[in-house]
Amino acid sequence: MLSRRFHRYSTVMVALFVMVAVSLSAQEKTRRGRKYKPPPPTAKIEITVLRASDSKPIENAAVIFHVDMDGDKGNMELKTNEDGKSVIDVLPIGSVMRLQIIAKGYQTYGQDYKIEKPEMALAVHMRRPTEQYSIYKDHDGKDGNAENDKNKDSDEPKDQPKDKPAPESQSKPQSK
Repeated sequence: MLSRRFHRYSTVMVALFVMVAVSLSAQEKTRRGRKYKPPPPTAKIEITVLRASDSKPIENAAVIFHVDMDGDKGNMELKTNEDGKSVIDVLPIGSVMRLQIIAKGYQTYGQDYKIEKPEMALAVHMRRPTEQYSIYKDHDGKDGNAENDKNKDSDEPKDQPKDKPAPESQSKPQSK
């Protein structure tokens, strides 16, 4: 009887030992699936959109953030509030941000910024549209054409000769 009990007890113990060994070996295997990667630290960026003429805020302007970090591209669009401010706090530090601002009745603004600090504040002054730039118009008084520069310095019109002949006095024959 003692040997039967001992035999059962030892069989149960061996079975438990095998089950524990199998479960421990299963836990030692590498995990399958996605590995957790913590998100990078982010920066808080505050954009203030103002009129260039009087520095008053522009409400409801579209503020678009184009972000490129390590090949991952994305963009986010926010609108300015009544104070002309827009705040975002999810852009990663160390990335390059292209800021684009579109407001009705103003020139579109675009500029690249490197996000290096945990907090950044930018003020953008929006200008009214101007005349379209043309390469055919004279800018800053020089258009690269020497002949035209000489004619512009002269006060005389181009089509008129420089030496005008003196008016001749013609005498009419008198009838007798």
